[in-house]
Amino acid sequence: MRREAPQKIGDYGPLFFPATMLVVFFVVPFATMIAVSFFQRQQGGFYVPAFELSNYQRFLSLFFANVLGFSLMLAVTVAICCVLLAVPFTYLLTRMSRKVQVVWLVALLSVLSLSEVIIGFAWSTLFSRTAGITNLLVMAGIMSEAKALLPSFGAVLTGMVYQAFPYTVLVLYPALVRLDPTLTEAARTLGASPIKAFFTVVVPALRNTITATLIMVFIFALGCYLLPQLLGRPQHWTLSVLITDQAIYQSNMPFAAAMAVFLVLVTLGLVALTILAGRKGEAA
Repeated sequence: MRREAPQKIGDYGPLFFPATMLVVFFVVPFATMIAVSFFQRQQGGFYVPAFELSNYQRFLSLFFANVLGFSLMLAVTVAICCVLLAVPFTYLLTRMSRKVQVVWLVALLSVLSLSEVIIGFAWSTLFSRTAGITNLLVMAGIMSEAKALLPSFGAVLTGMVYQAFPYTVLVLYPALVRLDPTLTEAARTLGASPIKAFFTVVVPALRNTITATLIMVFIFALGCYLLPQLLGRPQHWTLSVLITDQAIYQSNMPFAAAMAVFLVLVTLGLVALTILAGRKGEAA
């Protein structure tokens, strides 16, 4: 069917509601945040309208540059770990019976129902010295005594990967379900091993989907707030943690807004890359 161009103003009616929601819930708050980022902070936590660049200049200091670098590195690491684990897991899942797939998908959805608070405290218990997994290693004779595995970077990474893994699987699942199984069967017929067929047929066929998933998980991990505090040290805190600290505890709303503006711009840029990768996938 051929889509006709709108002929009158009334034809744009269906776009009015979503456009209004976009303006009210995104454009106005984001514009307000940008304006506040240029305000001048005064003693007592107050701030007045002004056009100050000091908030952005402070953000470019060595300390906050290190925090930004760590946040980006942590988000990239979480995204790579999730995709490396989720791609083979989801591929094997799609080759199972329908009942088994439903059970696993329900289990993944149940993980999504857990809040970040529950996940953080659950992993803090598992990594603790008194009730943690090291007690099992002591019972097995692998370790001489139990010890705490947190706070540490490994604990933060584990918790964030656990939280983002179900999202990764659910994004990859539709693409792998639609993948023609005869492709891998043809590779096996030509002498390829199952592992070689997976890396030479399945992975290249999902290249654009994997790229979009990496970006999605990166955005998700970049906004992680509670797990770095519960499982890590202050040097493991992300930019989201510092934004909250500056806004609530330091009463420095203009500086917090400046950091938030940068974080939103990075997120929007990555969303644009995701859309671009999706369009290339459709064109292919």
